[in-house]
Amino acid sequence: METLTSTNLLLEDADATAELGARLARHLPQRAVVHLHGDLGAGKSTLARALLRALGVTGTIRSPTYTLVEQYPLPAGGVALHLDLYRIGDPGELEFLGLDGEIRLWLVEWPERGQGALPQADLDIELAVEGAGRRCRLRPNTGTGQAWLNEMASG
Repeated sequence: METLTSTNLLLEDADATAELGARLARHLPQRAVVHLHGDLGAGKSTLARALLRALGVTGTIRSPTYTLVEQYPLPAGGVALHLDLYRIGDPGELEFLGLDGEIRLWLVEWPERGQGALPQADLDIELAVEGAGRRCRLRPNTGTGQAWLNEMASG
């Protein structure tokens, strides 16, 4: 079995977070599921916004805190979904959100609240406040996630 390896980073400021989003976007697989973990204010939405912007999403990128899901057509084709599951009470609520279609990228904040109703994460991203910046751990869960990290490391 393939060994999956994590990557740990220190994101010193918002620019470093935006650069990580751009790196993730440059090497985005054909289809990817990303689960974003961290306390309130850890930078989950900031990273998601940076990744979406780097993928060419223009206009306002809204936080899905109250809407639960925001959908963005991607210039290269397909759709990106940004979900914030903090406010759901039961994973069964996800079936009423219309999460179907040609979804290229899933960005899911608070994925533990949707456990069992979400696709498996290719990549878990854990964020934590550290000083003025953020500690970030990228953990692949699938071969797709590992290949994504490998491509980011090599280019």
